[in-house]
Amino acid sequence: MCRSIKTLREPYSSDVTEQDVRAAALQYVRKISGFRAPSARNAAAFERAVEAVAAATQDLLDELQIGRTAQERPPA
Repeated sequence: MCRSIKTLREPYSSDVTEQDVRAAALQYVRKISGFRAPSARNAAAFERAVEAVAAATQDLLDELQIGRTAQERPPA
């Protein structure tokens, strides 16, 4: 859908910053709203959407469990 949004989880990306998360959220909101820059009357809703998507994205990245640690692997 949004080809310019990059994958933000390991191993595809390391040292993901708040700016990376916000940029992905902004691209997503731009795509689904159809606005690159909203009008003045839509600016507040647009910004709230970006913040909500960024927060949800950060929550997801914080909670993802990628791979298994040696302690979680079953014995061979």
